[in-house]
Amino acid sequence: MQFHATRPVFPAATPPKLRRHHAAAITCAAATSGGGKAVIVGGGLAGLAAATHLSSMSVPFTLIEASDRLGGRVATDEVDGYRLDRGFQIFLTAYPECRRLLDFTALNLRPFYPGALVFLGGETAFHLISDPFRLPFRSLSAVFSPVGTLPDKLLVGLTRLRAASTPDDVILSSPETTTAAHLERLGFSTSIVERFLRPFLAGIFFDPALDTSSRLFELVFKRLALGDNALPEAGIGAIASQLGDRLPASSVRLNSRVAAVNGSGVTLDTGETVSGELGVIVAVEQPEAEKLVPQLSPPNRSKPTERNSERSTVCLYFAADRAAIEDPILLLNGSGKGIVNNMFFATNVAPSYAPAGKVLVSVSLIGSFAGRTDEELAGEVVGELAGWFGAREVASWRHLRTYRIGFAQPDQTPPTSPAGRDPRIGEGLYVCGDHWCSATFDGALVSGRRAAEVLVKDRGLS
Repeated sequence: MQFHATRPVFPAATPPKLRRHHAAAITCAAATSGGGKAVIVGGGLAGLAAATHLSSMSVPFTLIEASDRLGGRVATDEVDGYRLDRGFQIFLTAYPECRRLLDFTALNLRPFYPGALVFLGGETAFHLISDPFRLPFRSLSAVFSPVGTLPDKLLVGLTRLRAASTPDDVILSSPETTTAAHLERLGFSTSIVERFLRPFLAGIFFDPALDTSSRLFELVFKRLALGDNALPEAGIGAIASQLGDRLPASSVRLNSRVAAVNGSGVTLDTGETVSGELGVIVAVEQPEAEKLVPQLSPPNRSKPTERNSERSTVCLYFAADRAAIEDPILLLNGSGKGIVNNMFFATNVAPSYAPAGKVLVSVSLIGSFAGRTDEELAGEVVGELAGWFGAREVASWRHLRTYRIGFAQPDQTPPTSPAGRDPRIGEGLYVCGDHWCSATFDGALVSGRRAAEVLVKDRGLS
């Protein structure tokens, strides 16, 4: 089965202009000439954004990261010449903060086909769903597919148009419910929800129940309508690398775990203290943030120790000699059976993800699957996908690695604050991260910028 997708050309991005004019930089440098620094705890996207903005304003800082690299969950490993992203992650080119902060040209983004193949089983196993506004003629074939009714397909187009034209502030202040309830209220049938929307959105939110906030659904749907799904040529970790490479090397400390924080500095697990006279920005993921700052109490929890539906995922990678589907398209499991939620042939999107002549297969499951070993899961996945592509097709696949992401995203059931919350949580203490805004690349970057801006304002450095 072959689909021939056109590859959109991404607009050349001007290198980010983050530094303020020379006078402002001199003012900040003079204000901190006494040796005071800020401390950023955590080198994920939020911490990198905070560091980037402090650096742009010549505010000295120390970024402390527990692991041996920057990027947090946004990382790519190289295994036997294959590039393996740590979990299923797709970059949306319409993220506005990403467009301001990142150099898209340098990332060499490779787009997905604007749609999906839905596996239903039966003689005609796969059914194409396309964006009717980008590929109207290709979308005609989907009109009579069993993935939803004709009114459903018209409703998808109307929902897309509405989302694309609605300002972000209207979306973020709209009445809030769950995504499942929102889709029902919009009028989507059970058929299109179960066969397309549920597996598609579960791959984004790691939430098959669709309990995620309707505000976040509308926000992400808008980004999908306005841009492309893509992968950087060097892997998703290239996004974090681009930000980290801009920072002064002397400002970053790796392999250093923070055990305690306050408004004037941090204490490492070795007992060493690091002063942060200008303030401390806590930019770690939600579970670690709550350990370091116990007073953090998200509004959708009655107790700090209670976790609603933890968003976990397992991503398995296989090496193959050929791709059963030859185009850069996401495949969704709409059959309602099995453990696979979605999969794709990563080298169809970015050939650089594998050695020349080889194929990389990415398969995503939703949940932790704690009761199964990696080997058991790999065998079950290959057996299931033999029903998609045929036993001969998958017989030669070689399991490369399994990633179990126990905390893939923060809980985003209503009530939420996807517009972001005040980063101030105490005197000289600030917090940022996707759990403090929206669980998107943009949410993490926006929250990091806001934490840096508020710190600078509080210290009279702006």
